[in-house]
Amino acid sequence: MLEEAILIECKSDPGARGLLVAEEAPLPQKPPCSLPDSRDPQGINQHLKVDFADVLAEPTSFHSFDRVWTWSDITFEISRLWGYRLISLLCALPVSLLAGGLFACLSCLHIWCIMPCVQLCMLTVPPIRTLWTSVLDLLVAPLCASVSRCCSSIRLTGTRQRPS
Repeated sequence: MLEEAILIECKSDPGARGLLVAEEAPLPQKPPCSLPDSRDPQGINQHLKVDFADVLAEPTSFHSFDRVWTWSDITFEISRLWGYRLISLLCALPVSLLAGGLFACLSCLHIWCIMPCVQLCMLTVPPIRTLWTSVLDLLVAPLCASVSRCCSSIRLTGTRQRPS
């Protein structure tokens, strides 16, 4: 259903051979998102704006009675509104409680467990890296150098044997 503020008033111009001239009407201003009535200030659920015309439509070749169409529209809108209200009445509080508890647990774990462990690792990694580099330079580097000197005199040659 269209709001009256969106409709453009068209006046016929007698010298325009039956063409309609649209007067530019100012577009309706959306209320700012900071209003207390705005329950979706980030626009997360823009895809859920469904009207009767988005769900049901009759082609031009088939039309039901006007009253049936009007009452169908009214019934759809009322059932959608009250159905959502009843379902949210039953589900909103338990889901909010569970989501709040989950986010509280995750926040507590992050603040009191994960970040201290990360900071501890960040503090201890540089000395451990220095110690590990020293161990590699003292033990592994001389061993690899000795093995490479021993194996440097090895020469491999390949020969093909003729079939007899």
